[in-house]
Order: sequence, then structure tokens, then C-alpha cells
Amino acid sequence: MIVNLSNKIARDIWETNKSKTLHRELWIRAKALLTIMHSTSELEDLKIKGQPPNIRLHKLKGDRKEYWSVTINLPWCITFRFKNGEFLDVKIENYHRG
Repeated sequence: MIVNLSNKIARDIWETNKSKTLHRELWIRAKALLTIMHSTSELEDLKIKGQPPNIRLHKLKGDRKEYWSVTINLPWCITFRFKNGEFLDVKIENYHRG
């Protein structure tokens, strides 16, 4: 279950199915990933092959080592912390830049 959405892009996709920042062609895939996250308490459920494909679930490193990432479509990802069956601090972002 998603406990909190930590940025405007994620809130916009979750609440309105659209975002001024995220490209239109990514809205459906982003909402699908958020829906899977909200309907499960298992990290493994994100690895469902083909639904949606190629999410590249992986743990981040360095100062973000508590975070995980799934790919919407590079460079856009959903990042989050996962603890006790809950998705925390969920963001849609391009963390590769900068």
C-alpha cells in the first residue's frame, strides 16, 4: 500500500491521471505502476513480468540506499522506500540528472 506521495508529479498522476511535467505517453504506465504498488504489500509483486514490462526494480545506492526504483520509461522512474509492506515517500522523478 502507498502511504504517501512525496512530489507533485506522483500526486497529479494518482489523483487526476495526468501531469504537466511527465510526458503524456507515460501517464498510463505511471498510473499502472502506482496502482500495483497501492494494491500490494509485497515488493515481489512489482516484478510481475509483462504487466507492465521492463520495470527494472532495483535498490538505489549512496545517499539514497534506503530507496528502490522502478522504471516508467527512462529517464523517468518511481522511487520509494519500502518498509513493513508499505511504500513510503513515493515520487515520480528523473533522479539520473543532476
